[in-house]
Amino acid sequence: MKRNLLYLGIFLFPILLMVGVNEYIRPNIKPRDQIMDGNLPMDFPSALHPEKCSWQCHDDTNFCKENHVKFASRYFDLIDPIFFGIIDSLKSTGNYGLSNIIFLVILFPLSMYFLLIRSIDMEFKIRELKRDKNGAAN
Repeated sequence: MKRNLLYLGIFLFPILLMVGVNEYIRPNIKPRDQIMDGNLPMDFPSALHPEKCSWQCHDDTNFCKENHVKFASRYFDLIDPIFFGIIDSLKSTGNYGLSNIIFLVILFPLSMYFLLIRSIDMEFKIRELKRDKNGAAN
């Protein structure tokens, strides 16, 4: 029972954290940070902005890298082949949006969750074996 609660907590924590951060930040967006797109305010404008990311950064990664990325710029030689390899692989499926959701939003996190649970199970088994060994030695 305790393990099941632990596993449920591990599963729910990132989801609740993501929702909590999003809801905490949303009221703090200043009106000047919102740009109108037709009649709808947008938190992330669709036009290119050198000062802040926009939806165009999604479509024009090089613009974003030149104007917005500061910390990781030293590592572009290492990151770019992996990043663009993943993007090209998703595009090669024929439906980039759907494959993005299936692989990066569902399958990859679930596989990480499964591996984490397996690791925790192994740790519990190791502890039980050590306890049994120490109990038998006394």
